[in-house]
Amino acid sequence: VMNDIISTMFNRKFMEELFKPQDLYSKKALRTVYDRLAHASIMRLNQASMDKLYDLMTMAFKYQVLLCPRPRDVLLVTFNHLDAIKDFISDSPGILNQVDETFRRLIETYNPLSDGEFQLIRQTLLIFFQDMHIRVSIFLKDKVQNSNGRFVLPISGPVPWGTEVPGLIRIFNHKGVEVKRAEFSTAGNYVTPQREGSFELYGDRVLKLGTNMYSVTRPVETHMSGSSKNLASQAKENIAPNPLAKEELNFLARLLGGLDIQKPAGDSGFRLNLFTTDEEEEHAAQTRPEELSYKVINIEATQEPARRAELSRILGELDVAEPRPGSAGKGEDLLALMDGL
Repeated sequence: VMNDIISTMFNRKFMEELFKPQDLYSKKALRTVYDRLAHASIMRLNQASMDKLYDLMTMAFKYQVLLCPRPRDVLLVTFNHLDAIKDFISDSPGILNQVDETFRRLIETYNPLSDGEFQLIRQTLLIFFQDMHIRVSIFLKDKVQNSNGRFVLPISGPVPWGTEVPGLIRIFNHKGVEVKRAEFSTAGNYVTPQREGSFELYGDRVLKLGTNMYSVTRPVETHMSGSSKNLASQAKENIAPNPLAKEELNFLARLLGGLDIQKPAGDSGFRLNLFTTDEEEEHAAQTRPEELSYKVINIEATQEPARRAELSRILGELDVAEPRPGSAGKGEDLLALMDGL
């Protein structure tokens, strides 16, 4: 299962599209991509478990971006993610090579960026997640999240690399010569970091954000906070017709159109349940606000000859060893095309 998901996630054509300069995805588009990747193997999740998995993913990523000591460390978090992924597929040289190729592209693309550009990236990501305040028990138990779903910023620990421990004020004259110093006390216990994390293909990242949160076994649950319930009204924009939705899904069709996902014949898949029991999962599905659940949107493209030609071109690029049943009608619906992969 891990091999199937990771090989799909790091598919060469998929990565090429992701690395093209583009606007940030909408929440709907991100969820669509996430659903496709989560179901790239024989594993299946129903709506409630899928919602819960997505909540865990989004809040964990928001936590990692929010607590980065400096904007450039967003890249170290990503490298921690990739290091963990490489451990999953260490016995699969072909897939490992796919991940390493993406690793090199990340280094080549992002290492040269300035601190100001990383600050823009970090702020853009935080704006995307700013209205999500879903409580996660692992964060609540570690006291890094308040009961209202908002994260707690630490006032102690290592300061960002390249900065000094607060407590000293230097005063300079107009010639740039230091003329006076003043000290002040701080509420936190700050320390200077020992070294900077490695931005290379291999090395010690130092930063622990992005590593396995579940290194200590404990139950994890997500709960709807009061702030999250306010998201229901805001989520109506995802239900109301969005003039950009069609183009977003068309773009996703092009993204996922190049993925060649091999699925075994027959119903040999298994279902993943993120709840303790099936009854708990069914209850979560019934009690979750409808506005916060994502549903498939059908977009008809039959009246657009240019679009049909584009879909035909995408289908022609697929390397399929043998014909699949029902392939003739895949161009009728963009989401059916992605489902057919």
